Amino acid sequence: MRYGTIAIIGRTNVGKSTFLNSALGMPLAIVSPLPQTTRDTLLGVVNSGDAQLAFVDTPGLHRPKNELGRRMNQEAHESLRSADAALFMTDSFEVENPARRRSDAAERSDAELIELLPAQLPTVLVLNKVDQVRDKAKLLPVLDALGKLREFAAIVPISAKSGDGVDRVLAEVARLLPEQEVRFAADEITDRPVAFFAREYVREQVLSMFSREVPHAVAVTLDSIEESPQGMHVAATIHVEKVGQRAILVGKGGEKIRDIGTAARQRLTELTGQPVHLKLFVRVTERWRNVPRQLAELGYTSER
Repeated sequence: MRYGTIAIIGRTNVGKSTFLNSALGMPLAIVSPLPQTTRDTLLGVVNSGDAQLAFVDTPGLHRPKNELGRRMNQEAHESLRSADAALFMTDSFEVENPARRRSDAAERSDAELIELLPAQLPTVLVLNKVDQVRDKAKLLPVLDALGKLREFAAIVPISAKSGDGVDRVLAEVARLLPEQEVRFAADEITDRPVAFFAREYVREQVLSMFSREVPHAVAVTLDSIEESPQGMHVAATIHVEKVGQRAILVGKGGEKIRDIGTAARQRLTELTGQPVHLKLFVRVTERWRNVPRQLAELGYTSER
């Protein structure tokens, strides 16, 4: 058998978490159209042929605007140090119209990020979202240019959303891994506890239901989690930075916070296979994204 860890690296919003979900065959990782959705590394175990692939989804590398962003970048860099291989992902955002540029000033170029990859780390380049390109001939010069930035073990165009090309990525990565004993049972898909997903699935609903500055100002902590014959009982607190943000999340008569709880509860029920009872609270925690002590209390430590 072959076994190894593979760090999924790339800019924000290129589809790293969508790829992981597609490879797993289930929506384990949270996804949203907003940049910097992923804040923590997430291990997803895929058994493919005679190989067990331990993918590590990472926060998108970017130019940080606060201490949280710096720690997210650190998470991604740390994942490379212990990886047996890397999957560098980019997308076809600019293929249809080369004059178009991403508007987010926090973006970093693919060339800049590829230079950060350890020289001896075997890496597969994945170009995602090719289903959005009508004329596939336009992909050829892009793939050629990317291939000149580094000697990649393979270059694979895919659509993570539809799953097209994902199996080929698994095959290319598997051959890079060392022959050794696997570390996870056949039915294990992650090493994260349910408590981690309770927090993430609440935050996912905020990302889905709200826009502008509110989602990025949100963190979620778990107050309690208990199991009983009636199911799992979870209490969590949503932290925001401003009183106005709290009012938006609660909504008129508590309508919005109920919607968040209902959707998050459904996600947790699907993951655990048992009824989930979820209570949510909203608290103002000013400037938490820039205060190291508060970041640590919210689970965003500088070292893990």
